[in-house]
Order: sequence, then structure tokens, then C-alpha cells
Amino acid sequence: MTPVVILPIVFSVILVLTYAYYVKFFRTKKWRIPTAKMDKAYKAILEETVCFYRNLSPAEKTRFEFKVQSFLLNHEIIGVECDVSVKDNILVAASAVIPVFNFDNWHYSNLDRVLLYPSQFDEHHQVKGKERVILGQVGTGDLAGTMVLSKPSLEHGFENEFDKQNTAIHEFVHLIDMRDGTVDGVPELLMERQYVIPWLDLIRTEILKINKGKSPIRNYGGTNSAEFFAVAAEFFFERPKLLAKKHPELYGFMREMFGEKHLMD
Repeated sequence: MTPVVILPIVFSVILVLTYAYYVKFFRTKKWRIPTAKMDKAYKAILEETVCFYRNLSPAEKTRFEFKVQSFLLNHEIIGVECDVSVKDNILVAASAVIPVFNFDNWHYSNLDRVLLYPSQFDEHHQVKGKERVILGQVGTGDLAGTMVLSKPSLEHGFENEFDKQNTAIHEFVHLIDMRDGTVDGVPELLMERQYVIPWLDLIRTEILKINKGKSPIRNYGGTNSAEFFAVAAEFFFERPKLLAKKHPELYGFMREMFGEKHLMD
């Protein structure tokens, strides 16, 4: 057999082996789809605890329930030194669904599991000691694919509907921001290119106002652009009418990015 004939064969074999290697080691897990309607007890938890859900139409509630079930089928929620109740599962999933409710094909492909801790924790994920100030965190490095939440903070985010704070939603917004490769407060998958510069200008201006005590956005939003985006999203999903009144321009950006046309306080 001549070299001219052999080379294409060798090349084909290499391609097949490369593809087989890729499939074995790099393919993504198959996304699982709910096959039954949500249990009435779970619906009752949503109705009682999640304001966003209560304000939806019957058809939208059904879609929200499906998304909650889908999240729970495809992500682990694990308690670390604490129990995880059905309510905890529902609240974590609701926090994930709220920011992406209007995106039918959104999957948190950069998340495998959510760890619930019994209290606030420190940078080493210890729940004892004086430096326990962290309420939630999206993992990087060895913890890539993992979100860590304080269980009390998760619950508080839904117990107080008017404080413009929800730790779990905050962390899921970071995951959304991260999908383009960087956590920088510019979720490129949610905004068209021509709006990036105006959005960055707004962030810079508003961070200055926050640090001077002249903004309706809470102080933590002045940390950097990524935290500003997440804090602004908390405000938007908890108190949309108030944000529209206090900061119409920011409200407009949030409304366009998240596709929300009907949010109510």
C-alpha cells in the first residue's frame, strides 16, 4: 500500500480516536427533564414563601414549577453540618429560577451542587470563629461548580420581601455573570453589545454615589462592578416598583437584561 493511501487512513483513525476520547472524558451530562407535575405540598411552599411566584399567572406558575423541578433533578443540594428540608430545596431552586425565568433554554451548566452551611462562614469555609462574615459564595478553583450558602441567609431572603436583599439570588446572578468567562458585572449573554458602554458608565457613576451615601443601592454594591450587578438584581427582583421610582435608568437596564415585563411589588 502506498503512502498516499495510508495517510488518509491514519488520519481517519486519529480523528475517530480523538472523538472517542472527547466523548468519554469531556461530554456534558445529559439534562434530566421532569416527567410529572409538581406535588401540591411543594406548590404550597412556593405560594407561601416566594413572592415572585405568587405574582405569576396560572400558566406562568406552571412554567415556574417545571423549572424548579428541573433544577432539583440536575443539581445536588447538600447540607454541611445541617439538615436540608424540602423547603430548603424549594427555596434554592426558586432562587435559581427567578433570574432566568424568561430564558426557556437556560441551564446552569457551570453549577453541579449547592452546599448549605448552618451559619455564616469564613474564607476557609469554617463556621466557627470571629471571621464568619460570608453569607454566600460561588466556588472557583477546587470548588468550581459549587455554590455555598448560609442556610439562615437563604431562608431570610424569602422571609423578608421588602429589604431588597436575597443572598441566594445574589449568588445565582454571579453565576449568570460568570457564563461569559468573567465575573465583571457585564453579563454579555444578557445584553447587546451597544449597551455595554452605557451600562459600564452607569455602574461607575452609581458606585461613586454608593460610596458617598447618595444611592438607593446598599453599600455592598459599591465593592466592584460584579457586586453592583448582583446587588442591583436583588433590589430589582424584590422591590421592582421601588427601583423604578428611585432609579429609572437602572430599572430599565435590569428589565431589559432579565426580560421582565410584569414584575410587581
